[in-house]
Formats: sequence, C-alpha cells, structure tokens
Amino acid sequence: MEHQILALGKRAKAVAAQASILQTQQKHDLLHTIAQALISQTDFILTQNQIDITQAKENGISEVMIDRLSLTKERILSIANAIQKVIDLPDPVGIIEGGEKRPNGLEISKVRVPLGVVGIIFESRPNVTVDAAVLCIKSGNVALLRGGKEAIHTNLALVSVIRDAICSCGLPEDMVQLVEDTSRDSAFEMMKLNGYLDVLIPRGGAGLIQSVVKNATVPVIETGTGNCHIYVDEWADLDMAVSIVNNAKTSRPSVCNACESLLVHESVAGAFLPKLSKEFQTHQVIMLGCPKTQQILGDIVLPVCEQDYATEFLDYRISIKVVSSLEEAIEHIHTYSTKHSECIVTNHLQHARLFTSKVDAAAVYVNASTRFTDGEEFGLGAEIGISTQKLHARGPMGLQELTTIKYIIQGNGQIR
Repeated sequence: MEHQILALGKRAKAVAAQASILQTQQKHDLLHTIAQALISQTDFILTQNQIDITQAKENGISEVMIDRLSLTKERILSIANAIQKVIDLPDPVGIIEGGEKRPNGLEISKVRVPLGVVGIIFESRPNVTVDAAVLCIKSGNVALLRGGKEAIHTNLALVSVIRDAICSCGLPEDMVQLVEDTSRDSAFEMMKLNGYLDVLIPRGGAGLIQSVVKNATVPVIETGTGNCHIYVDEWADLDMAVSIVNNAKTSRPSVCNACESLLVHESVAGAFLPKLSKEFQTHQVIMLGCPKTQQILGDIVLPVCEQDYATEFLDYRISIKVVSSLEEAIEHIHTYSTKHSECIVTNHLQHARLFTSKVDAAAVYVNASTRFTDGEEFGLGAEIGISTQKLHARGPMGLQELTTIKYIIQGNGQIR
C-alpha cells in the first residue's frame, strides 16, 4: 500500500508545476469540457452509482446516508451547472494582494499562487469528487482524491470522465487522481505523504477528521463536524423560528450545516415547542429533550443526556434544551459547539449583537437557517469543505482558500 500511494504522490508532484501555470482561459476550457462530459456520460455514471446504492442497502446503511450517496440525472446536471459557476468566478492565481517600494529601491509584490498538490479524504458524497477536482483545477492545484468505500464505483466513474476530459484538452490526466484502495491503510499513507502532498483536507464525520488531525505529518486544514445550534430568543418571531428550525433540521439532515441542537428561551417555550413539534412530526423527527421540554410536549420527547448535546446526529434527531437567558444559551453553545454554524432567532437588536460577538464559530446567523453555510450559497461557486479552524482558512473554502502567498521582489543590484 505504501508504494501505491507513494506512486500516486510522485505522479501528482510531477504535473504540479504545469498545472500551476495554466492560463485562465485554458482552465475555463477544461472545466467546460468536464461539465459537458459529465452530462454526456450521465447514463454510465448512474449505472455505476446504482451498484454503490445496491451494496449500501445490502449493508444496512440508513436511508439518510443513501440519499447522500445517490445521484440522479437532475443531480448530475446540478453538478455540471455548479462547474459553470466556478468558471464565472475570478481566477485567484496571479492576483497581486499588495506591495510596496522600499527605501532601498526593492519593489516587493505579494502574489497569490497555488498550494500545489492537494489531498482530499472524504466520505460518501459523489458531488465532493467533482467539486474538489474542479476547484483544484481552477486554482492551479493538482488533486489527489480518496473517497469512501460506499461510493467507490461512482467515484471511479466520475474521475474516469474527468481524466478523459483533461486528456482531450491536451493536458496531463494526473492533474486529478483517485486513490482506488479505500482501506484505512490508504488513508493513513496519505497522511504521511510528506514531500508530495502540500496539504491534506479531511471532509467527513468526526472520526475521519480526528484521525487525520491526530495522525497526519503533512499540513492539514481541518474541516469540522457540524453540531449546529439554533437559539430561539424570548424576542423571536415564533412563526419565523418554526420555519427556520424546521428547514435547518429536515431539509437535508445528513449534511454538516443541519441543525442538531435547539435552545429555547423559557418564556416562549410553551408557545413555540408545540408549533415546532407539529412540523417535526411530519418528518418523524426524534426529539431528545430536557425535563422542561418533556413537561411541555409530553411522551413524544425522549430524555436527553449530555452526550446527545455533543452529538452530530446527521439524521432526523435533535437535542432540545429550554434555557432561562441568552447568556445560558451562549454558554451551552460554548460547551458543545464544533464552531461550524450557530444561529439566533430574535427581533432584539442588542441580543443579536451580543450573540454574534460572543459566539465563536465559522458562521454565525441572525434570523436565517444554518443550511446556508455552503460554498455555492456564499457565492464561492463550490467548496472544498467547511473549515472550523482559524489559521489560513475559515468557513466555506473556495478558490482563494486553495491558494497561498508568494513574495516577488524586484531589484537592481541591492545587497545587504
């Protein structure tokens, strides 16, 4: 296994210089070719995706997770359309961020350049395969992709289509590579690929992310799990709050920006929770609540434990706590947040300001669903992941986050 991953790393490094100097129009022509190829090869991709879906069902994978894995003609078209949005974005490579002329005559420029070889380890979401490849191409990087075993046939098909498109444009197909071995050993070897991987980005559940963070010797950008909270304030519009919480929990519960924990001020809990419960019952959401929640809603609420407050369910489950104040809500979020996306629903300006200033997260919302934490929704075209760390990149990672800085200094014989 070590030799296989090393070989992929060497091939990626060998084409990194060529990828980094592609002109913007070359990249756009390639991305357009990839989008058209995905559409023309839809039947082939869906056939391979069906193999993965069948195996997932046989292995007892939940319907929510199968939805993450599944492709349709409409989803493939949406993926292709997202590529066009990336094409429409400014090319970050070569942008001059700043500079100055020093008293000694040196002219210093701060220029954006690609990271180099970007490794992405992700779980069973085929759209990530295309998003990662496309963002790396546009930002002048080489992509080394390793998806989950549940999506291996789909990923093989997608990467095959992408590599064929790259070849048809007269460019090296190794600009995008897929690790075909989905064992833990292959992931571990990627984590140790020093000298070939410039950065490794894990995108998936808490177990995957923590494994990469703890074991990697290559640089890592940590994308976080999403234990996202919504706090319904005493000054909230309750109908708006019901709509926001219901959307954040049920529109797609298997994604990292879904709401997992709900906090409700005690003065509005009696009116709000029954309204929300009616919406939740249509989706069969399992509610895990504190004693006050159980008192208001009765037997339909299961008792909550501390571990529930810390859990990213990725399912139709939610933890609920009734709190006595904004300060208690913020303290609860500080205790259990994964620093992904947090929300307050309120019409009180000062409460909104306190919440946004005191809550430490990549995205903090006032009166809007946490489901908007997404590269496309933020105008980035697509995303490589949602970073919950504070160095280099935070929040949805788009093109600019896949570049770094190079200082270029022009002189005329200066010495020191």
